[in-house]
Amino acid sequence: MAGRPRGVDDAAILRAAVEVIGRVGPAKLTLAAVAGEVGLVPGTLVQRFGSKHGLLLALAERSVGDARELSERVRGEHESAVAALLALAEETMAPMDTPERFANHLAFLCLDLTDPELYEPAAAVQRAVRAAFEALLAEAVTGGELRPGTDTAGLAGSVQAMIAGTGLTWALDRRGTLPERLRHELGGVLAPHISDTEES
Repeated sequence: MAGRPRGVDDAAILRAAVEVIGRVGPAKLTLAAVAGEVGLVPGTLVQRFGSKHGLLLALAERSVGDARELSERVRGEHESAVAALLALAEETMAPMDTPERFANHLAFLCLDLTDPELYEPAAAVQRAVRAAFEALLAEAVTGGELRPGTDTAGLAGSVQAMIAGTGLTWALDRRGTLPERLRHELGGVLAPHISDTEES
């Protein structure tokens, strides 16, 4: 078997693919554009991934691990579980920081929904994010930030739906920045569950 070209690892290539998707969308994504982003020739990407679809599949599969790693990193950066939840919501949506980039990543999600090979990794990412939200909410209850008896599983679903809906609403009305809107809307979802101790 031929050796893998040295110099740029797969992780860097997949990060470049995310950047290119944000700029032009999945329909206009080419191996040449991604290769140019990291200073490689397109043939190198053909050798590693086989095709554009192979690159997208590798990106989808890597996203599962990335989602878990992100939640662990964000939790380690905040003493408060609620603060970590807010930060995780923001970072999950960070690649979509303009309406145009949001639209292009949404187009990639539409591919995930219609391509059987891309669907399962995309669904696994959503499950991983949902589990991270639920764990942070449970920790917030244990730590006294949220009221005892809070339905953390149900609330995690509401948080996940709110994030997706906020992104779409913000992309349409274009008021403020996406992080600002996420913090505002997430604050509203959490407000009824904040413990009396935290409020006082």
